[in-house]
Parts: sequence; structure tokens; C-alpha cells
Amino acid sequence: MKPLQACCVLLAAAVSALVSPLFAASPAAPQPGADGFYELFNGKSLDGWKLGGPEGSFFVEDGKLVARAVKNQAHLFYVGPVKNANFKNFHLKAEVMTLPGANSGIYFHTAFQESGWPKKGYEIQVNVSHSDPKKSGGLYGIRDCLDPPCKDNQWYTQEIIVTGKKIVTKINGQTIVDYTEPDDWNKGDRRVDRGTFALQAHDPKSTVYFKSIRVKPLDD
Repeated sequence: MKPLQACCVLLAAAVSALVSPLFAASPAAPQPGADGFYELFNGKSLDGWKLGGPEGSFFVEDGKLVARAVKNQAHLFYVGPVKNANFKNFHLKAEVMTLPGANSGIYFHTAFQESGWPKKGYEIQVNVSHSDPKKSGGLYGIRDCLDPPCKDNQWYTQEIIVTGKKIVTKINGQTIVDYTEPDDWNKGDRRVDRGTFALQAHDPKSTVYFKSIRVKPLDD
């Protein structure tokens, strides 16, 4: 082997030795379960989520994600790797428990905001006994639920299914909302579109727990 060739071989080997660990250290792409659902909350930290609002309004306790506003309302936006946090058609399942008097919500097709109520997307209500008459499972302000089939201090499954302009919500398998956004809908960003999810910490007296937040994308 000529000296120049030997030098090139040694240089290539050195570069490979430096680069290979970088690839090896890269986090693995998220994988769905056998049912096609991805878990968005790891039960240990807020990795993959970004806070809009006062610090401390969301935290992890005993494997549960706790929503309780420190001061004003706060929202926790999913910014993780699943679908690059950009969902259109999907099936979301959340395991939720509300304490008495608690209010919260799950937004979809929304976008990160530093503060305030999310301006983009729809909210699905999480509320069993708060004074707001709009209760869990309702499409807030559009198709409200006044008597949800769930109770405070008990875990229940809350589902959101979006296909095209159709929005279906369920609690413990019971359909609460089956709504199709009309073609002439003119409410600006409050509409079916695409975007991420956000959880709501409504006020300091509202405590809501989430122990699983899973999504199954229904499109490519």
C-alpha cells in the first residue's frame, strides 16, 4: 500500500471511530405497542412535553402526571418525536382521574403558547364536579356534556377520535360526542386542522391526574 493510501485508510478509520458512537448514542425512534398506540407520557418525567404558563403547574408523582395550576392557567404541550408532534387523524386514549371540584381539558390540533388559553384547536373537557356546567367528554362550547358517566376519585378512560372533520369522544367506551364540523365553519383557528395535544391546569384548586396518554395515528 502506498503511503498516501495508508494515510487515507487511517484517516477514514479515525473518523469512523468518532462518528459511530454518536449514532449509537442517538435515542431510538419511538415504537407503538401491539395495538398501534404510542405512549406519550413515560411515567417518570415531562420529557417530550413543553410548559406554557407558570412553572410547577405540572409534575410527575408516583408515576402519574399531575395538573394543578400554581397561579394562572397553564398548559402542557406535547412536543415529542411521535409524528413530530403534528397530528391530523388520530385516536387518543387518556387515563384520567379528577379530584372533587377539579377542571382541566385536553386540546387537540393546537400549537404551543407561552401563556393564556390555547387559541388554536379544540378542547375536550375534563371536569366531573367543577362549577363549570360543561363536563368531561364534551367538545367545549360546541357539543357540551352535562352529565358525564364518570366520577371524581376514580380512574376513567377518555378517548378522542378524529377522522377528517369528524370528532368522536368517549368515556369508558360510551360515546359522548359524535360531531362533524360543517364545511362553512368560520371560527378561525378553532377548527379541525392539524397540530399537537395540550393538557390543561385550570386553577390552583383543580387537581387532575393522568397516568397514561396514548395515541394511534390514523394517517401516514
